[in-house]
Amino acid sequence: MIRVLLVDDDAIVRAGLRLMLGGAPDIELVAEAADGAEVPELVTSYRPDLVLMDIRMPGVDGLTATEALRALPGAPEVLVLTTFHTDAHVLRALRAGAAGFVLKDTPPPEIVTAIRAVAAGDPVLSPAVTRRLIDRVAAGTGRDTRAAAARERLALLAGREREVALAVGRGLSNAQIGRELHLALPTVKTHVSRILTRLHLNNRVQIALLVHDASPPEGHAPH
Repeated sequence: MIRVLLVDDDAIVRAGLRLMLGGAPDIELVAEAADGAEVPELVTSYRPDLVLMDIRMPGVDGLTATEALRALPGAPEVLVLTTFHTDAHVLRALRAGAAGFVLKDTPPPEIVTAIRAVAAGDPVLSPAVTRRLIDRVAAGTGRDTRAAAARERLALLAGREREVALAVGRGLSNAQIGRELHLALPTVKTHVSRILTRLHLNNRVQIALLVHDASPPEGHAPH
């Protein structure tokens, strides 16, 4: 069973999601919250595998709650509920370690599929969406500072790990990376896991963001 904590200040939205998740035999809604301030206590009490987190809430918003939660050891995965107008907010959530996002008007079966994917360790963000989001901050404030810090972190990688990281930054799947670098799929997965550990990142979306930050303004991969 995938244990889910639902965090949204809209009671109607929660009711709809509760009904939807109730029809999935492998998903259990263990608790609900209307404010991000309630998240730490509920996570401690119910030990969910995943938090379905709204962004806009009174009190502690979903972004702040995600940042605080993902900084803790053994934290559950976070899947953000949002609208596509909030690219900057989504980016902040991804940088904090959220595993992806779903739109509030997403068809129920797709939300269930997204929850299953994140619970299995697969970020819910297509390569095309990843590129759109990271491109939004290409010329944003703090670009130079982020670029310098990102290059220092990528310098910790060498050889195949660096090649794999750059490929992840281009939005390639593990299978595509394997074909391009002539590596077996388990080897690619091992490299990705080592990159995450070495760079203290949560998921491959954060690898993509780091590679993008380290890239020249034109968007080419760092050398």
